[in-house]
Amino acid sequence: VQLQASGGGLVRAGGSLRVSCAASGRTFRATGWFRQAPGKEREFVAAVHWNGGRTDYGDSVKGRFTISRDSAKNTVDLQMNSLEPEDTAVYYCALKRPDAIWGTRFSTDFGFWGRGTLVTVSS
Repeated sequence: VQLQASGGGLVRAGGSLRVSCAASGRTFRATGWFRQAPGKEREFVAAVHWNGGRTDYGDSVKGRFTISRDSAKNTVDLQMNSLEPEDTAVYYCALKRPDAIWGTRFSTDFGFWGRGTLVTVSS
């Protein structure tokens, strides 16, 4: 399986943006979004269970971002509202490893990383 993130761009603070993660095939694993700003470690953003029934969010985005899955299209979208300059980063999607339990947020618990998409929020 290969993942590809898309939809990044430049947006003003307070605005919205939607990024999408497309998988080359059907997966039965949770999908997560991470982000990495220059000079910072990769940060967990959100994850959705393979059946779409459970979601998890990082504290810094809770209430502003929404993750959703479209199993028919093999896509996982991240709707980002009320964006802040601190949200500027390269956003990556990845699949949860089969031996990792739901709810962990370590990047090492995810694999099949796709090429990221840059989100820039101007002040």
